[in-house]
Amino acid sequence: MGLFSSKGKKDIFLALDIGTEVVKALVCRIDREASRAEVIGVGRTFQKTGNMQSGAVSDIAGVIASAREAIVLAKKNAGVKEVKKSIIGIAGELVKGTTTTVHYDRVNRNIRIGMQELRMIIEKVQEKAFERIRRQLAWETGQSDIEVKLINAALVDVRIDGYRKTNPLNFQGGDVSMSVFNAYAPMVHLGALETIAGELGLDLLSIAAEPYAVARAIEVEDMMDFSAVFIDVGGGTTDIAVVRNGGLEGTKMFALGGRAFTKRLVQVYGIAFDVAERLKIDYSLGKLPSDQAEEIARLFEEDCQVWLGGVELSLLEFAETDLLPNRIFLCGGGSALPGIRSSLLSGEWSSGLPFGAGVEVGYLQPKDVVRVVDTTGSLTNPQDIPPLGLANLVLLEELEGERMLTDLLRRSMESIDKK
Repeated sequence: MGLFSSKGKKDIFLALDIGTEVVKALVCRIDREASRAEVIGVGRTFQKTGNMQSGAVSDIAGVIASAREAIVLAKKNAGVKEVKKSIIGIAGELVKGTTTTVHYDRVNRNIRIGMQELRMIIEKVQEKAFERIRRQLAWETGQSDIEVKLINAALVDVRIDGYRKTNPLNFQGGDVSMSVFNAYAPMVHLGALETIAGELGLDLLSIAAEPYAVARAIEVEDMMDFSAVFIDVGGGTTDIAVVRNGGLEGTKMFALGGRAFTKRLVQVYGIAFDVAERLKIDYSLGKLPSDQAEEIARLFEEDCQVWLGGVELSLLEFAETDLLPNRIFLCGGGSALPGIRSSLLSGEWSSGLPFGAGVEVGYLQPKDVVRVVDTTGSLTNPQDIPPLGLANLVLLEELEGERMLTDLLRRSMESIDKK
């Protein structure tokens, strides 16, 4: 069964991106015949300063008020009175995503792999991944009993005796290796979002890790050869996803985004935060006089270097096993700052990482999310990619709802939650 039981109103859903600076709400409609989702309404609302901290909710009531305003606007623009089904994005330093691989030696290589054996292999992968994440979070936070929940899972790679397979069921062979990407989030973060959804009267389809959503949103002609680094620069966090050979290898997040640059202007010029935010945006859009723009560029140089250090540290772990993809794609509101792209192209930071070739840096645009079409004409720049990615996840779940492996992954998520 898919997520929607019949055509009509039940095909409509809401993609809600609760950012540190802005809440974005997209009312979307699934077009089954075209295998795509259409954005039919868009709403945006600025957050109050204390609503979010490092990508996590710090004032539930404040976030509810901002989200409600954005949703009302999106519904009005879409011409619909009610939207219940929704997907909400989650970010923050403690949201972890990693790909885990398990090698399984079969006792009898001549027997075809059946459903029971496949289920057992997937459970081994998921149990190994869950313990790995819990150890990592315990080390980072100093809390051995931190509660986490699996929120996204996707099959990255399956090989039987070294040969890549889309689905291992009914194949023969001795060595089975399976790689699964899993994203986890602390229960305290998820609980806040579930409370917000409840107060807004939303029926949650899922809560998704935003870097996972961004990485899954892009499709090219030959995904098996596609490798790239995706960097989503938000208000309070920067989210990084690494894709190798069409598979999502993992995600990293660190608590530095566009808000840090706004605070720099507040500190230097002694102006209010909202005035500094407007000044930063005008600078990003090239609306300031050249002398003022040059002065702000100099002010931001140190912050760009600190941010770049976060990117470098985040990519170091991915560099332990293989060359890093040399293509970098930027998105998110903070990516509009001119210093972000120029610092990535500087070459100094990347010389210590195994990119293998010169780094190329580009921007993701809404048109790159090919399965989600904006009919409103209001999604026009890289900051709109995260909510479009969320909408794409709902569409993929609907299109792939009957696929056996997707169902097995979902069941493994449920079994881990019960333990």
